[in-house]
Amino acid sequence: MSHTGTLVLIMAAAVLAPLLAKGAARRIRVPLVVFEIALGILVGPDVLDLARPDQVIDVLADLGLAMLIFLAGYEIEFAAVRGVTLRRAAGAWLCSLGLGIALALWISGGDTYRAFVIGTALTSTALGTVLPILRDRGELRTPLGTVVSTFGAVGEFGPVVAMALLLSGRKPGQSAALLIAFGVITAAVVWWALRPRPPWFSRMVDETLHSSGQFAVRFVMLLLAVMIALAQAFGLDILLGAFAAGALTRLVLHGAAPDHSAEVMGRVEALGFGFLVPLFYVVTGIEFDLRALLDGGRALALLPAFLLLFLLVRGGPVLLLAPRDLPVPDRRALALYASTCLPLVVAITTIGVDQKVLDSDEAAALVGAAMLSVLLLPLLATRLRRVGRADPQGRASEQSEAW
Repeated sequence: MSHTGTLVLIMAAAVLAPLLAKGAARRIRVPLVVFEIALGILVGPDVLDLARPDQVIDVLADLGLAMLIFLAGYEIEFAAVRGVTLRRAAGAWLCSLGLGIALALWISGGDTYRAFVIGTALTSTALGTVLPILRDRGELRTPLGTVVSTFGAVGEFGPVVAMALLLSGRKPGQSAALLIAFGVITAAVVWWALRPRPPWFSRMVDETLHSSGQFAVRFVMLLLAVMIALAQAFGLDILLGAFAAGALTRLVLHGAAPDHSAEVMGRVEALGFGFLVPLFYVVTGIEFDLRALLDGGRALALLPAFLLLFLLVRGGPVLLLAPRDLPVPDRRALALYASTCLPLVVAITTIGVDQKVLDSDEAAALVGAAMLSVLLLPLLATRLRRVGRADPQGRASEQSEAW
C-alpha cells in the first residue's frame, strides 16, 4: 500500500481509538495509547497486513515522538521541580540505572553494550503518557501530580542523557564532551529565554493569534526544530533536543506572553495530540514484531519478566526515595506511575536492533512489557489509592503524613 493509503489507515485508527477508550471507560479506564498501539498491531503486517510504514511514515512517526517528548518537557514547572524532591528523584534514577545495568549484565551474559541497552530501557518513565492521565483526572497540580512530574521528568531526561553517553557508539569521554557542549549552548539559550522580550514580540503574538499568521505557534515550531537540529549536530539523540525545546518554550511563553501562553500551547497540543503523537503510537503498533513475540517461547517468557523488572528497577528505588510527607497510598502510586514506560523503550530498543546488539525477540518482549505497563500500572495505581483512602488505617497514615 502507498504511503497515502497507509496514512489514511493510521488516521482512521487515531480517530477510532478515543471512541473505543470512551466506550471502555464505562467499565474500566484504559489509557488511550493502548488502543492506538493495539489498532496499529491490528492493521500491521502480523495481523491484517493492511499497512506497512515507509520512509514518509517513519519521518512523521519520528516527529510524533519528538512532539511527545517536547510536550513532556513543556509540562515541567521549574518552580516546583527543585529542592529535596528533585534530589530524591535524581538519586532514585541513578539507583535504577546502576541496578538495571547490573541485572542486564546478568541477563545478557556479560555483553556490556547489550546490558547498556536493556539497563537504560528499564529506567525510563513515560511522562508524556502519565501526565495526560493525571491532567484528565484534575490531579496534575496536586502534591502527587507535582511529585510525579518531578520523578517523571528525571525518568525522561536521565535515559535520554544515558542514550547519548552509552548508546552513541562513541567513547564515553567523547560523548560526555559533546553532551557538555550541548548543555553549555542550551544554558545560553535559557539565559536568552529568561531575558525580557521586546515589546514587538508580545504584540505580534497578540495580533496574529487569531489570524493565519500564528506567529507564536510558528515560533514554538522553530524553537523545536532548532533544538532538534542542535542535538543532531552534536551527534546526540533528537529526543534530548525535543525535551530541551519544551522546557525553553515554557520559559519564553510565560515570560513574553503570559496572557496567551495557555492558548498558544493549546494549539500546539492540538497539532501534537491531534495528529503527530497518535501517528507515532499507531506506527509503533504497526512495527511491533508480534510474530517474534508469539512464535518464540523465550520472547513470551521474557515479557512478564521485563514487566517485573520495570517495577523492580524503576519502581523500587522510587518507592524507597519518595518524599516522606507524601501519603503511603500516593507513594505506592508514584512508584507505579514511575514504572510506566513506552516511548523511550521503543526508541532505545530501536537503537539496539539497528546496531545489531539486541535480538528482535528481546526488543519485542521489552516493548510488549512496556505496553502492558501503560495498560496495567496506572490502573493499579488508581486502585491502590482508592483502597488506601477507604482503609481506616490508610486514612490515619494520610493524616499523619499530610502535606
